[in-house]
Amino acid sequence: MSTDRQPRMALALAGGGPLGAIYEIGTLMALSEALDGFDFNDLDAYVGVSAGSFIAAGLANGLSPAYLYRMFIDSDSAEVPFEPEMLLRPAFEEYSQRAATVPSLLVESLREYFRNPLRRNFLASFQRLSRAIPTGVFNNAGIDDFLSRLFSLPGLSNDFRQVRKPLFLVATDLDSGTSVAFGGKGFDHVPIATAIRASAALPGLYPPVEIDGRWYVDGALKKTLHASVALKAGARLVLCINPLVPFDAKHASHERHLKQRKLVDGGLPVVLAQTFRAIIHSRMKTGLAKYDIEYKDADVILFEPGRDDADMFFTNIFSYADRKRLSEQAYRKTREELLRRHDELAPKLARHGVRINLRVLTDPHRSLARRMGHLKRQRARTMGLTALRLSDTLDDLARAVRRMQGRARAA
Repeated sequence: MSTDRQPRMALALAGGGPLGAIYEIGTLMALSEALDGFDFNDLDAYVGVSAGSFIAAGLANGLSPAYLYRMFIDSDSAEVPFEPEMLLRPAFEEYSQRAATVPSLLVESLREYFRNPLRRNFLASFQRLSRAIPTGVFNNAGIDDFLSRLFSLPGLSNDFRQVRKPLFLVATDLDSGTSVAFGGKGFDHVPIATAIRASAALPGLYPPVEIDGRWYVDGALKKTLHASVALKAGARLVLCINPLVPFDAKHASHERHLKQRKLVDGGLPVVLAQTFRAIIHSRMKTGLAKYDIEYKDADVILFEPGRDDADMFFTNIFSYADRKRLSEQAYRKTREELLRRHDELAPKLARHGVRINLRVLTDPHRSLARRMGHLKRQRARTMGLTALRLSDTLDDLARAVRRMQGRARAA
């Protein structure tokens, strides 16, 4: 595996849950068609955070964006289909372990309070009971099962040291608050599936993941993209995809002439999602500005959805139709953005031997659905020819066996 060629190019993918992964796949499909000289399976580094770690690990393992589309969006046609339900299984083991600590915590709290009930605050004495609250609602162990099956396919690997290209998956060390890039020196012995589970362990939703005696949570808590991991490794062109932008309900209503949607009506999950998006997006903008100063000889190019994209905020991940619509929208919006930003992006990309293919971008008949339909028919023809050749070979073998049997009888 050679990593010393010039120019050095990399991909950095942010999180965003299943919706983020779907958006990233649609964007990757558009970019893979429109950028000549930027091969998404032949880059010098891949960096993934949270949901982006799924996609980055697949690309570094040699899976094409089209393959990832079949796996995450058109699951019926995938060898190892992604099932969103696996992300929402209750963390019963975590519940039971925490519940088992309640009696001892209660005894300790009562003992502390009754030592001097007149001088001790009742609520403060029983504060230790908070330790019995589960650290996560859902069980993310299904991620390990899914990825272990995927990486056991021929040509793929669950070992950072054996993947085709350098891969870095970022998580946050819970006890120190520092970022750790699994796949880097000293952290490349961890199975890729385990690193992905750690990188995607969003606090509150999923329990922290234990690795080598340390506990890890979502990598986005420290930074959104971690493009600096690729820049420090020597990359001079880094394409970044960030699906997480705060939703502008007022602007969306104005653009679509719809009644303004109040996010507060969505309850706590929507309020928390908007808050989280706003915080990490602001932090990401600050980080990108620093890259311009610290890495003046590098180009970092960001793609993300518009803030009025209601589908990106409200799509139902359990609906195949909604997943396809969101990926199609990401594909279309990315093509539009490449055209709109052509004068800005073309010189930057050209410095690294990459060219924007205007013929592809201006083709009015292109769509993601049409592209995937063509690939599916092509794949079916290939499989049909393979099956036909196998059948012919078996027939030839059977005839040869019969001839040998006939000669043996004649002898």
